[in-house]
Amino acid sequence: MTTGPLAKNIFRYSVPLIFSNLLQVLFNIADVAVAGRFAGPLPLGSVGSTSQLLFVYTGLIIGLGGGISVIVAFYLGRKDERLVASSIFSSLIVSLVMGFVLLAVGIVTARPTLAVIRTKPELLDGAVIYFIIYMLSMPAAAVYNWGSGVLSAAGDTRRPLYYLTIAGIINVILNLFFVIVCKMDCAGVAWASVISQVISAVLVYRAVYKNQNPFAKKQLLNKHITIQILKIGIPSGLQNAIFAVANTFVQMGVNSFDAIMVAGTAASANLDNIVYNTMAAFYTADAAFIGQNYGAGNKKRVLRSYLISGAFAFFAGLTIGLLLIVFGRQALAVFTTDSAVIEAGMLRQNIMGFSYCFASFMDNAIAANRGLGKTVIPSVFVMVGSCLFRIAWIYTVFAYFQTIPSLFLLYIFSWLITALALIVYFVRTFRRAF
Repeated sequence: MTTGPLAKNIFRYSVPLIFSNLLQVLFNIADVAVAGRFAGPLPLGSVGSTSQLLFVYTGLIIGLGGGISVIVAFYLGRKDERLVASSIFSSLIVSLVMGFVLLAVGIVTARPTLAVIRTKPELLDGAVIYFIIYMLSMPAAAVYNWGSGVLSAAGDTRRPLYYLTIAGIINVILNLFFVIVCKMDCAGVAWASVISQVISAVLVYRAVYKNQNPFAKKQLLNKHITIQILKIGIPSGLQNAIFAVANTFVQMGVNSFDAIMVAGTAASANLDNIVYNTMAAFYTADAAFIGQNYGAGNKKRVLRSYLISGAFAFFAGLTIGLLLIVFGRQALAVFTTDSAVIEAGMLRQNIMGFSYCFASFMDNAIAANRGLGKTVIPSVFVMVGSCLFRIAWIYTVFAYFQTIPSLFLLYIFSWLITALALIVYFVRTFRRAF
């Protein structure tokens, strides 16, 4: 990360991450697809109605994993093996605690929260069942993202990909078995995801602690490093959670339409995950490369890492977004055979397809600030620009027009407003750092 051609190295680093991220998305996509095609529109709507709320929880874990990657990368850049080992062990403890706390909170608040976001009465029971069972995977998801963050910080993005490939295949097989053979619909797809997440967690844990890795020696919990992990990982996770909270208000807007529209937008939202997680690989690269080069004192490579990663993310979002417009109906047919649901999904997809690439300006700036160890102020910008702005939009613009376009155009505006503040902050932080 600190030597060699940056564009080539960032791309080679990111490609396995792209497939790893997409395989993580496969857990929920497979759940929605199997529920929609083999159980019907109502289970599709039930599972899809939980997507944004689930990301409040998984976003915290993913953000924590990203923070872990930055801390480990920083000490790798300084070539301090003792602190690298301490950061690995300390971050595992933090991740496990986070996983079990989210498990408990999610189970206790499932039904009231889904009711608050106005889940359709005919979808509520199925959504609650799916959500509660899925929450059982939180500790395993935390361990996987911990291990993935550690390995990625050291430049190893391939093994997490292999492990998720195995888990993803098992997930699809179990989905089909539980839904088609056992007739378990929402509960079946949830249990398939839980089992698959556990398998991926076990595999990545073994990769860190059972291999001959000099940085994976067991250490006592390091208070200083634990605080560093929390200072970067928690705000990073809260950024993800803030997005999800804001999007639950969007889901409330969606829920004001009929069940067909809810199912269509749920299917379309799963296509979003393909784009976002492809782009997210370049953000992870951005934070990791900046973290190592910051630790090594390489000023030029820090700035170039930011610019190159952002360019890759922008063109990935633009390319995939346009493809999902052109082939949108075929993509939505993966989730449902109902033509009305597909047409409802295309109303949303035609807007989002042109919007995805603009998210790169905001998300890449978030990753760059994280790589420099700055997360608190960026989190405030995200809260104002992405959360409060979206909520205000729902109660003003959408409340006035009450149409799908007036609902989903809020994304591009919120991304651009937040990006402007984050880019200015990054430039200021970069100048002070060097």
